[in-house]
Amino acid sequence: MMKLLRMLRPYRIPVSFVLLFVFLQSLSDLYLPTLLADIVDKGVVQGDNPYIWRIGGLMLLIALGGGICSIGASYLSAKAAGGFGRDLRSRVFGHVEKYSLHEFDQIGTASLITRTTNDITQVQQVLMMMMRVMVMAPMMCFGGIIMALYKDVNLSLIIIAIVPILALIILLIVSRGVPLFKAMQKKIDKLNLVLRENLTGIRVIRSFNRINHEQGRFNDANGDLTDTSIKVNRIMASLMPAMMLVLNFASLAIVWYGGLRIDSGHMEVGDLMAFIQYAWQIMFALIFASMMFVMIPRASASATRINEVLNTVPDITDPNAASSARSVAANGELAFNNVSFHYPGAEMPALSNISFRAGRGEVTAIIGGTGSGKSTLINLIPRFYDASSGSITIGGIDVRDMPQETLRAMIGLVPQKAVLFTGTIAENIRFGKEDATDEDIRHAAVVAQASDFISEMKEGFGSPIAQGGTNVSGGQKQRLSIARALVRKPSVYLFDDSFSALDFKTDAKLREALRSETTDATVLIVAQRVSTVMDADRIIVLDDGQISAIGTHRELLHSSTVYREIVTSQLSEEEIA
Repeated sequence: MMKLLRMLRPYRIPVSFVLLFVFLQSLSDLYLPTLLADIVDKGVVQGDNPYIWRIGGLMLLIALGGGICSIGASYLSAKAAGGFGRDLRSRVFGHVEKYSLHEFDQIGTASLITRTTNDITQVQQVLMMMMRVMVMAPMMCFGGIIMALYKDVNLSLIIIAIVPILALIILLIVSRGVPLFKAMQKKIDKLNLVLRENLTGIRVIRSFNRINHEQGRFNDANGDLTDTSIKVNRIMASLMPAMMLVLNFASLAIVWYGGLRIDSGHMEVGDLMAFIQYAWQIMFALIFASMMFVMIPRASASATRINEVLNTVPDITDPNAASSARSVAANGELAFNNVSFHYPGAEMPALSNISFRAGRGEVTAIIGGTGSGKSTLINLIPRFYDASSGSITIGGIDVRDMPQETLRAMIGLVPQKAVLFTGTIAENIRFGKEDATDEDIRHAAVVAQASDFISEMKEGFGSPIAQGGTNVSGGQKQRLSIARALVRKPSVYLFDDSFSALDFKTDAKLREALRSETTDATVLIVAQRVSTVMDADRIIVLDDGQISAIGTHRELLHSSTVYREIVTSQLSEEEIA
């Protein structure tokens, strides 16, 4: 928690004024009971009306000043806490953006969402209260005790006696609540995970009639969170009644013993009235402190989770300045040099001893069975993961010696699962190149065979894309994804099974258009369909994470059993011939 509070440094001035305003408000609250005692003892008892009006007016002015300070403290604390929350969310988001896919897999997307929203909100709310309570509670408590001692030392012993009792009650209840607050945050993660899977996989769930099963999963996660919430709230709910019980008994004792003190002539009526107010100020200060003790454990658990995100060091980092300076101009041939890769925690390698070269102006195709490592190989090039051994070079420069931004600026990736963002068609294509002109966008759409269906839409390139691209078909998504990569005009094109949703005619037209568009670039195509890779300059056949064979279509038909099996499973003997 304290580590996160360092981010309050830009808000030193507002926080300082909050503390000052709270201090002044506390002084006014502590001074008012003394003025009230004077009104009663010197004004009411002695019948001095001018004194009553004079001191009453002073009380109104002090109360007004305290009210202004309270409003100012509330405003500035909300502003500082809101800015802190904004900055922390930005910092967490920026740090997560640097993660490799390994860190995303390790923490989990659902948990990252919870930590960026719910957890930061918890810390922000507690911070806003802390800025006020951490000054007000101790000042009202100790100031109240001093003022009570000033009014009557003997009567103050009652207050001094109940403070340790209240502190013990707070300690017992909070010690039981802290572990439950930590458990709650994990259960919120679980609930978010189930909900996210349900919403993103709704088509599959409905098609397999698994709605009741998913409802059961959600109810289990929801019920588990609810049970924990009820348990912790029951514990925390007992705090206020227990404290009020002690405080009310203390009030009875003060009134009883104070009456005896007045009767014996050791105390004035006004002083007893002031003493009672000081007692309640002390007690309410302890109540405010107890509220903080209720909220701080949960915020502390949230702060720990936020720090876990910020302290997680990405596996993939940028190189030093010397190597990055020479890598900026890196371009040209792509080469895998004896590359192997293990997924974290996996026993078997996903790729083993992969070596090949893909030259500029050439189309290199990668084909193989499911799980052979095709997509894994593609993911190593933009450094979504780093190779476990060996090296990948572009233009003779190891990709690990390039800044990630520079490396990825050279690459146009079309992922296996087409991803579109909310916005217009033009904005989705321009996502590949921020300064792309309208002509660049139209040209990329034409090459990607997307212009026909775009022109049929009511608003053309200004037509909206729904969240997740749900208002366009799978093939349309793929063509827009391809256009997004084309408008970038990169040095290396990576097509990860990006033609699977296209019909054979569109597939052929697209590959023909790509030939003239990518004459100066290195092109890697991962595909399942033989028809997509037949015309490639080089076909790499992967089998169980290893290269089984490399060659042209004709060469592999005679030299590779694996390739021959793939071909015969998709084409007739006439088509093969």
